[in-house]
Amino acid sequence: MSPNGSPAPLSLVQDDAAEAEAFPIASEGLGAHSAELGLPGDWAPRWIIGRDADGAMRAGLRYVTTFDWLFVHLLWVDKAYRRQGVGSRLLSMAEAAAREKGCHGAYLDTFTFQAPEFYPRHGYSEFGRLEGFPPGHARIWFSKRL
Repeated sequence: MSPNGSPAPLSLVQDDAAEAEAFPIASEGLGAHSAELGLPGDWAPRWIIGRDADGAMRAGLRYVTTFDWLFVHLLWVDKAYRRQGVGSRLLSMAEAAAREKGCHGAYLDTFTFQAPEFYPRHGYSEFGRLEGFPPGHARIWFSKRL
């Protein structure tokens, strides 16, 4: 603290190696701010993993459930296991877990070069699009009421 009671000035630096330290501290700080506003949230990441007979990870879905919403951070299925219903099962399991926690909606984003047609088949509607991200493609946001 400075003599007048205000915090000391900050030194701002680019630090591309800070993820392990910075993410939990910043997340906790944002969570504390939300809680002060009466909006406690659970930002703990959860995974649903698909493993082959040898135990190797071949599919995964990372999600959080907070503020009564499911956010699908990523959904990946190894090329050898695509078009076999694995992605649908992953998404269904995450939605079921979210419903159990009282979530009333789900949202996610994807790209036009991934599988944007997958989500509307599961009841998701597009609510945003950023063209040219990356060049020649778009980033798309989807949501769904659970």
